[in-house]
Amino acid sequence: MALEFDPACTFCRIVAGTIPSAGIYADDAVFAFRDRNPVAPVHVLVVPRQHIPGINSPLAQDGVLLSSLIRVANQIAGSEGIAGSGYRLLWNVGPDAGQSVFHLHLHLIGGRPLGWPPG
Repeated sequence: MALEFDPACTFCRIVAGTIPSAGIYADDAVFAFRDRNPVAPVHVLVVPRQHIPGINSPLAQDGVLLSSLIRVANQIAGSEGIAGSGYRLLWNVGPDAGQSVFHLHLHLIGGRPLGWPPG
């Protein structure tokens, strides 16, 4: 059974509105907000409203949910004016990859040239 809300989870509390955020998109399944520590001029986190620990969780295997996260990220890239110049979508999976909040979230990063390889 899916945990809808984890009171210990920072992103669950952001989605619930108990932690303020610069929210820029919301629907029944997805919430998006600006990262508090941006690595580029556009750095938005796109999260499911439902608490899912990460992309490697069995709950994250829902293709409809993942498609919704990507669709919203692409839509925001357009509204932020970076769709034409390029942007990066990424999931950090586990502590070694930099995941610090264990609630599924997709980073939308752009607004400047992004180097490769990352990290």
